Amino acid sequence: MNENSNSRWRGTRSVIMVVLLTAALWVAAGCGVYTASSGRVEENRKRVYVAFLENDTPEANIGVELTEAIVRSLQEDNTLKVVGEEVADSVITGKVTRYLLREMATRPDLTVNEYQVQIAVSLTFTIKKTNETIFERRTFNGSGNYVLNDPQGTTEQSARAEAAAEIVRDILAQVVEDW
Repeated sequence: MNENSNSRWRGTRSVIMVVLLTAALWVAAGCGVYTASSGRVEENRKRVYVAFLENDTPEANIGVELTEAIVRSLQEDNTLKVVGEEVADSVITGKVTRYLLREMATRPDLTVNEYQVQIAVSLTFTIKKTNETIFERRTFNGSGNYVLNDPQGTTEQSARAEAAAEIVRDILAQVVEDW
């Protein structure tokens, strides 16, 4: 290559680098404000009241526990504002329909050493002003495992939290992300 074509190649390479750098910065800036939800929620759904879930299981306090997890997750997602029933645009109601401890693994002596917590809730989401039902008695399921005497610290409570988190992700997908 001669001196003139080397100089042109360097110039072209510089332009390509500037274009690529600009594109990378543009993409990075766009990703910086990305959220899982669209952020476009109809006005008649923005303020939501989450009623305490009824508990149709023998497991004490599971309704309160799951209600609190749903409220916390909606607040963290920040697309909807959790408010009192009197000022809400929409309402989530429902009940815990299943709480089950299932044997998952046994030792050679046939004693159980791993369990799975399975939780199911049935929920209804309604717009107050129009009484429109977005979904009715939809079932959401979650599960989490724990090992007895686990050195890593898994417990029935941690498996319960894992199951609740799975349920909440599915609820958020229905209530927020699908709009």
